Amino acid sequence: MTAEFFCVSCRTPFLNAFPLDAGGRCGLCRAGLRGFDAAYCFGAYEGVLRDLIHLYKYGRVQTLSLPLADFLAAALPLEERFDAVTPVPLHWRKQWQRGFNQAEFLARAIARRRGVPVVRALRRARFTQTQAGLSNTARRGNVAGAFRCRRAAKTLAGRSVLLIDDVMTTGSTAAACARALKQAGAAKVVLATVARVDRRFEGARAQLVSSRGEDLT
Repeated sequence: MTAEFFCVSCRTPFLNAFPLDAGGRCGLCRAGLRGFDAAYCFGAYEGVLRDLIHLYKYGRVQTLSLPLADFLAAALPLEERFDAVTPVPLHWRKQWQRGFNQAEFLARAIARRRGVPVVRALRRARFTQTQAGLSNTARRGNVAGAFRCRRAAKTLAGRSVLLIDDVMTTGSTAAACARALKQAGAAKVVLATVARVDRRFEGARAQLVSSRGEDLT
């Protein structure tokens, strides 16, 4: 995604520069609420890209993980180096219903391209309600403490970790995951998603997303 005004850390787009400090960082990043150190995405969650993700995630067209992973790879700067890739986990109930974790399939593809291991470092400690329709504050509260690290996370101590998900809305879920990884000893956590909801023009779109039952994080 590109925008005239955006946070240099989380890449959140803004209509003007007012929310940014002199260094170009938004309020959430300045307050340390993001958890992750940087965020990258391929494009906006709309049009053809939204349709492809919808087919992949809800239509269960798992073969779309490869072209979507190509988009992810294109969004990541070549100079960024990672020691491991880890996916945002689903609660076991939701994964059973869907049949697969869309973020894990993407993580595997990116790990192969980067030549680094996939580490399933996180698990959902509790079931959370769908994020769609919640305010930013409610989203953060909804996922607070929802993630725990597995034993495998010990291998990430002092390492740079690439956290993978399909869509980012406010980043609340990713922030909760990043904080768990940091508490386990990860030195750096970078988020990469295929698409991002442009919240500059949220309004009617949020109502549409909620009515469709889409689970945006």
